[in-house]
Amino acid sequence: MAALIRSTLAVATGTLASRVLGFVRDLVVARVFGADAGTDAFFVAFKIPNLLRRLFAEGSFSLAFVPVLSDYRANRPFAELKAFVEGVAGTLGAALFAVTAVGVIAAPLLIFMVAPGFSGDQDKQSLAAELLRLTFPYLGFISLTAFAGSILNTYHRFAVPAFTPVLLNLSLIACALWLAPRLEQPIVALGWGVLIAGLAQLAFQLPFLGRLGLLPRPRLALRDEGVRRLLRLMGPALFGASVTQISLLLDTLFASFLAEGSISWLYYSNRLMEFPLGILGTTVGTLIMPRLSLQHVRGSAEEFSRTLDWALRWVLLLGLPAAVGLLVLAKPIMLTLLHYGAFSLTDVEMSARSLMAYALGLVVSVAIRVLAPGYYAREDVRTPVRIAVVALIANLGLNLLLMGPLAHAGLALATTLATGLNAALLLVGLLRARVYRPQRGWMPFSLRLLLAVAAMALVLHWVSGDAAAWVDLGSGE
Repeated sequence: MAALIRSTLAVATGTLASRVLGFVRDLVVARVFGADAGTDAFFVAFKIPNLLRRLFAEGSFSLAFVPVLSDYRANRPFAELKAFVEGVAGTLGAALFAVTAVGVIAAPLLIFMVAPGFSGDQDKQSLAAELLRLTFPYLGFISLTAFAGSILNTYHRFAVPAFTPVLLNLSLIACALWLAPRLEQPIVALGWGVLIAGLAQLAFQLPFLGRLGLLPRPRLALRDEGVRRLLRLMGPALFGASVTQISLLLDTLFASFLAEGSISWLYYSNRLMEFPLGILGTTVGTLIMPRLSLQHVRGSAEEFSRTLDWALRWVLLLGLPAAVGLLVLAKPIMLTLLHYGAFSLTDVEMSARSLMAYALGLVVSVAIRVLAPGYYAREDVRTPVRIAVVALIANLGLNLLLMGPLAHAGLALATTLATGLNAALLLVGLLRARVYRPQRGWMPFSLRLLLAVAAMALVLHWVSGDAAAWVDLGSGE
């Protein structure tokens, strides 16, 4: 497990650096461009390829590709492995080229579909379309980057893919500070920043593929056995990734019927929730997926179960203190980070309420990043998708039930409860199939952890004091 711990530190460090730089990027963009029609146009233009990236590159493709690649690595000659990689590279590249071409040509139509409100402002709509033509190719580059990163992760070269997202933040910061003042429309610099970042992220990983002897010469291979197997797995995985995005869209839809500011309160609290979730969930999920896939193809059922057990203990060990910290310090965190300018005390209070509701689900959200790979690594894509659909239906019902008495915080709590249901069903399925058999020592481990976290909560509550003191501190009184 020493090697696994070293890999954990490498991935966590890269992810932390990316998250911190992402926060710096947001500050720089806000300082340089403010919040106006130009930034609205950019955020819409970047949201489209970013959403497709989550659905495809980081969702269905990676979940389907890693198990098949692990099978080839364990059971096929290197020549067949390389041929499979080249076939995937060519087929994936051709599909991405076609999608990118359509996206660039149809940019005005896509902007109208995603932001119909822009149609009343021709300049804003034209600017958004121009930015989309710059940002849409990012989908192709980042998908190929995910392809390269999946290969490196399968060979336990975790540090390189973990560091790669840093390049996006550096590119956007550099373009905002250096390129923007030199352009007639400064906001277009951010579009160029996204495009440059896509190229840089892909180029950064290629030399490391070369060291493995897996730098591909792409070829179209629709009839290849491995490629066809990959495509069969991607269909259900893509649907499963879509369920999560649909859930987020439903939350926004329901929040639009609540008090003004509800959508923003949910956005800010969710962004803060994503910080620990991204670091913990991404780190653990990235590490165990290739390991579980390789253990499955080797028939190492005991090692497979032990890896799941190890990962779940780390989820609790790191996730529970983070969740309790967010719960206890929700208001001081909001006051410290966001109580400036137009962000009022009411906004702080409301955002803190939804952050507390989200915090209750942090542990189970991270746990899903461990439990779902327990299915995907065995090429069982349909079971987690069915469970995700059940959780989505539960989330819909809970939204309707809780948004009345708890307003926007009820929507956040509904997400937490539905996520808990998702995690519970995934765990029960693995236990019933005896894929996961808990190791000894869970009871003393849990008791020690609960006592330590309870002591931490008391100390944090005592140290944080009254919220009014944080307000006075921020105002200089």
